[in-house]
Amino acid sequence: MPHSATSPPPRAPRRPVRRPTALLDTRYQVETPEGIDLLLRPAGLVSRALAFSIDLLIRGLLLLVTYVVLGLLGKFGMGLATILLFLVTWWYMVLFEVLNQGRSPGKQMLGLRVVHDDGTPVGWAASLTRNLLRFVDILPFGYTLGILSCLNHPAFKRLGDIAAGTLVVYRDTLPAQPSLPQAEPLVAPFALDLAEQRALLGFAERGASLSAERRAELAAILAEPLQVPHEQAEQRINGIARGLLGPT
Repeated sequence: MPHSATSPPPRAPRRPVRRPTALLDTRYQVETPEGIDLLLRPAGLVSRALAFSIDLLIRGLLLLVTYVVLGLLGKFGMGLATILLFLVTWWYMVLFEVLNQGRSPGKQMLGLRVVHDDGTPVGWAASLTRNLLRFVDILPFGYTLGILSCLNHPAFKRLGDIAAGTLVVYRDTLPAQPSLPQAEPLVAPFALDLAEQRALLGFAERGASLSAERRAELAAILAEPLQVPHEQAEQRINGIARGLLGPT
C-alpha cells in the first residue's frame, strides 16, 4: 500500500545488538586486604598440559621401579605396591602443591604454581578439592571437560580450579639486584627528593649501556648543582647513587 504524505517514513530494520563477551586474558588482577593490587599471569592450556605430562611421567617411573622392587617380595610386596599406587595417584600433587609453594616437579620445571584466587598460597582443602575433582575433568575421556573448561574460562581454569577457588599462574622471578659502578659512597651536597634520587640511581644503573660521550653529556647537567667540575660529575653521581643504595 502506498504511503500518504503525512504518514511517517518506514523504519529501517534494527540490527541485533551484540553484547561483548568475556575474552581470554593473560592478566588476572586481585586486590589484597591491604589494598595492594597484584597482577597475576594465568597459565594457559599448553603449559599446564606439559607440566602435567612431566608429573605423569615421574609418577609412572616411580611406580614402575617400585613394582619391580616390591614384586620380589611376593604377595606382601604387591600389597604394599597397591597402597603406594593409591598414595601416588591421589597425594602426589597435593603434597607438592601444599609443601612446595604450589609447585609439583612438572610445574616447577615450567615455572608455574598453584595459588588461591586472591593470590595467597594454596592450602590443604583447596589442593585436595582441585585434585580429587580430576575424575570429573577427565570425563568422558582424555580430559575433555577439563580442556573445554580451560579454553572457555578467562583465567584458563579447569572444573577442579573453579570448585576449589584456585588458579595456576606463572611464577614471577625476583628482579635482579641493580648493578652500580664501583665508587666511594658519597652524600649529596643538598637534600634530594624522591624523583631526584630515582634519577641519580637510574643514571648509575644505566651508565654501562650508554656511550662515554652520552654519560658525560648527562652528568655535565648536574655538575653545577653538585658543585664539581664537569669532568668529575659522573664519578660524583655514581658515588651519591652508591650512598643512596646503601651497603650491598
